[in-house]
Amino acid sequence: MALDVPQERGLGHLDQRYLDGLEVCRFPLLPFLQPLPLDWMYLLYTVMFLGALGIMLGCCYRLSCVAFLCPYWYLFLLDKTSWNNHSYLYGLLGFQLALLGADRYGSVDGLFRPRKHNAHVPLWNYALLRAQVFIVYFIAGLKKLDGDWVGGFSMGSLARHWLFSPFRLVLSEELTSLLVVHGGGLVLDLSAGFLLFFDATRPLALVFVTYFHCMNSQLFSIGMFSYTMLATNGLFCRPEWPRGLVARCPPWLRGVLPSTRPPQPSPDCHYGGQGARGGLRPRQHLAAAFTILYVLEQLFLPYSHFITPGYNNWTNGLYGYSWDMMVHSRFHQHVKITYRDGLTGEVGYLKPGVFTQSRRWRDHADMLKQYSSCLSRLLPRYNVSRPRIYFDVWVSINERFQQRLVDPRVDLVRAPWSPWTPTPWLLPLLVDLSPWRQRLQELEAQLDGHTDTVFIADFPGLHLENFVSEDLGNTSLRVLRGQVLVELVEQQQNHSLQEGQGMQLPAGQYHKVHTVSPEPSCYMYLYVNTTALELERNLTRLRELRDRVRNGTERSPLPPELRPILGEPPPAGVPLDPLVSLFLRREQREQRRERESSPAQRLRRFLRRKFFLFRRSALMTLIALRNLALGRPDPERLAQEVAFASWRGEEEEGARTEGEGGVRGGPEL
Repeated sequence: MALDVPQERGLGHLDQRYLDGLEVCRFPLLPFLQPLPLDWMYLLYTVMFLGALGIMLGCCYRLSCVAFLCPYWYLFLLDKTSWNNHSYLYGLLGFQLALLGADRYGSVDGLFRPRKHNAHVPLWNYALLRAQVFIVYFIAGLKKLDGDWVGGFSMGSLARHWLFSPFRLVLSEELTSLLVVHGGGLVLDLSAGFLLFFDATRPLALVFVTYFHCMNSQLFSIGMFSYTMLATNGLFCRPEWPRGLVARCPPWLRGVLPSTRPPQPSPDCHYGGQGARGGLRPRQHLAAAFTILYVLEQLFLPYSHFITPGYNNWTNGLYGYSWDMMVHSRFHQHVKITYRDGLTGEVGYLKPGVFTQSRRWRDHADMLKQYSSCLSRLLPRYNVSRPRIYFDVWVSINERFQQRLVDPRVDLVRAPWSPWTPTPWLLPLLVDLSPWRQRLQELEAQLDGHTDTVFIADFPGLHLENFVSEDLGNTSLRVLRGQVLVELVEQQQNHSLQEGQGMQLPAGQYHKVHTVSPEPSCYMYLYVNTTALELERNLTRLRELRDRVRNGTERSPLPPELRPILGEPPPAGVPLDPLVSLFLRREQREQRRERESSPAQRLRRFLRRKFFLFRRSALMTLIALRNLALGRPDPERLAQEVAFASWRGEEEEGARTEGEGGVRGGPEL
């Protein structure tokens, strides 16, 4: 049975319980942190935006830093599922700016405070920011010395992207992945900080680092990180470079730009023997000590995971402050959530992700524990008493076998977890099977274009329950290592398979694969999506038929229901055939893709996406502020306002992916 609970929550589902955060599972770092009501959260975003604007303009600088920093770290600690290295870096830079004198040149404060206007900035300010950026590059390079990255398994499919097409002219896709993606990324991260630091190598470093971050902005959805790192390049140049840039501007423009005159002395700086008044003050000693301690702390944190082993999974620590960017790629084949009523013993299943919009919980034991605790509080509202929650998470990391992350027999509601001790119900990564990855790639290379495969590894004493869809009419199982017992549930038959043996699996039925060998078993599913294959064949026949009609080799007249493939409207009273409709949609997508493949069109789409993103943010903020000032309108009107704010233009409808009935990505585990 499946529990009748809300499957998805979003701004389109505007009931009071969601708006007030009563039926949403959260993942804060500290249990006492709770989100404000939705409208108040938008007010918080507004304060943070005004703080960031004040920092940029140098207006009420210290107050602006506080206005940005406090809401930002509150939001950061409120939701672990949104953590990454980039959001962590923004918080660190905001903290540093609150301590630095970044309001001396070209700032609004300098216009009203002569002592700050065009004044020297202490050298430790530059040293702190440069050290932070250096650590981002260098630690990321050290993390890429991992065997998975060096072996080319972390970003195996990235070389297929159009950005690497120039390299594929002289290298194979495999060599492009190994040498350019993985080798180039490793060398750049290890060397970028050093090359940017020295004057002789800085021009070369700026070229490669700029190219690197521009590529990343197109390869990954990482928000402002690429542009932030591009902006940090200026930190490594000589401090007077902005004055030189302003001096090259036309005279009529220089009147509204910051001054090009040399900076005035600052009481915060120590000038040594050149006019120094006295020795170093305690404040300057404190600044030097803080800089050294901060840099040491930042060098230690990425390797401090032994302190909190409860946050360690297959990868170490809380994802976010380790700078292990792109080192691990995951693919989830299956996630199952089972609940059991503590009084009646009734068993049911939940859709993965119910009561939350995040998917990060699937990879972290601490978040699975929080998620199970949240479900145990919410399910009694749906007549499930004292629920027990079981997770069965199958994931492949860096092209390894699909395997379980946690023990599916453990009730996570009552399971122990502590940040200071290892998680006992976390299953280990089968690193002994890592050498199989080369063979798995060879096995996949031997398949034809219509056959797909899933590689599975399971622990002794556990079993995999699987359903073969009717669409997968030709599905077989083959054992690669160990021994398994295949139980056909409906036929009530058992088949024992040794290494190298296989069998055909009936479609439309459940089966169970029990690992009976003393060591982990490895096996593979081979399947052909017969429905998708037949669909592709029919579409190919339509394309060939259209070409024959156009070149005059087709003698038979087309029936009325097929005339639309020639661009003609369907006859009156004749319904459009679903296959013809799908054919026409595909043709339109291909034509649109050809039209929009130029760099100008790509730039236009990029700017369009950013425009609608900022448009939605601004409108939702105005709606929230209106709600706080005047009260919330009726739900129907609020839903219309949210729909208007979320509108993304007429091209949105044409860019949506149409559903193609019967196409499946693989067998359901």
